[in-house]
Amino acid sequence: MSKPIVAVVGRPNVGKSTFFNKVVGRRVSIVEDTPGVTRDRIYAEAEWRNRHFALIDTGGIEPSSKDVILAQMREQAQIAMDTADVILFMVDGKDGLTTADHEVANMLMRTGKKVVLIVNKIDSPKSKNDIYDFYELGLGEPIPISAVNMLNFGDVLDEVVEAFPDNESDDDDDITKIAVIGKPNVGKSSLINEILGENRVIVSPIAGTTRDSIDTPFTMDGKEYILIDTAGIRRKSKVNEDIERYSVIRAVAAIERCDVALLVIDAKEGITEQDKKIAGVAHEAGKGIIVVVNKWDLIEKETNTMNEFRKEIERELTFMSYAPSVFISVKEHQRIKRVIELADYVSEKRALRVPTGQLNSLIADATMMKQPPSDKGKRLKIYYATQVGVKPPLFSFQINKRELMHFSYARYLENRIRESFGFEGTSIKFVFREKNEKDQ
Repeated sequence: MSKPIVAVVGRPNVGKSTFFNKVVGRRVSIVEDTPGVTRDRIYAEAEWRNRHFALIDTGGIEPSSKDVILAQMREQAQIAMDTADVILFMVDGKDGLTTADHEVANMLMRTGKKVVLIVNKIDSPKSKNDIYDFYELGLGEPIPISAVNMLNFGDVLDEVVEAFPDNESDDDDDITKIAVIGKPNVGKSSLINEILGENRVIVSPIAGTTRDSIDTPFTMDGKEYILIDTAGIRRKSKVNEDIERYSVIRAVAAIERCDVALLVIDAKEGITEQDKKIAGVAHEAGKGIIVVVNKWDLIEKETNTMNEFRKEIERELTFMSYAPSVFISVKEHQRIKRVIELADYVSEKRALRVPTGQLNSLIADATMMKQPPSDKGKRLKIYYATQVGVKPPLFSFQINKRELMHFSYARYLENRIRESFGFEGTSIKFVFREKNEKDQ
């Protein structure tokens, strides 16, 4: 099931990142802080009133030229229109209404999507009068907020979730949905063409929901798949420094709708920071992930070349060591079918259920092998564990005190579960509840 996508759009210095970080850092968010994934986070999973969604901060560079700022604003608006279900348009209450605000408002009004107008930096009752000029934008009633003080955040998030569909469901849940992701020029489009050409698909591409990616059904060995390609989002950034940010944002829409993400990497370049950011999005979304190393034909090989590259992947993508890798050459038609076979395998692992008895037996053995952590004389106790969800696998642990469950011990338990039951290619999520604590 795909989550709605919410994009925050606005001029530089209006407070987009502050708003984003406050939402992500509060209890309204359910974000896994993965060390080494991103230095400047622009995507997070959030939740409000039991509705889960993906939040995107489109901000970034602050160029000196006002003309460039306007161009950037148009680009941000276009990205939001391409990818988002709901758009948060943030303006600056202190600066007042600007030409750029007017132009972007006109673009957003033509999208047909829900646009919530928020006026930031309304930090005191006296400044509430600063919002009235913004009615001119024609986007409805502006909501005054203070990103720094978190004023009226609830009103904003109420408006956001009210715009979500009542029932988010996929009619094709039984069909494996595969997204091809990665930074520009690594061979994503060539891989897609090779997959589709090899399987002789006689299907016209169909528009994929409101996010403007392209969905192409195909079959292989009698099984149906849907290939999700972000090539439908064609606009490129005019500002070089923004290409990285926008390629990540484009990936979000495809990732949210897929079962398995193929992270395509250029063998000659190795793992880059941008690769890590895109991989981090798929990891945090709980999707199946396969690292596809393309252009392997261009690498001079020795006996251990492939093993050495696999070690580099493990070093650079430590947060998703569970992801299998496959080395391909689209140009030479090498191992293309293997990519789909792996996607099938990973999709099955995401849906795997562990019997409760076997799980608790494993946890009991694990705690005997390695004693749980303690603090000030009080030791962590695990009373019971059960798997409460799939896609991704979700495990609930009943414990005595949440603060005693250190990250390192949770990772130890995850490793033991993987050793015993597999789950190759998919992240595993844990929820820790104290005894007598009710589900929220």
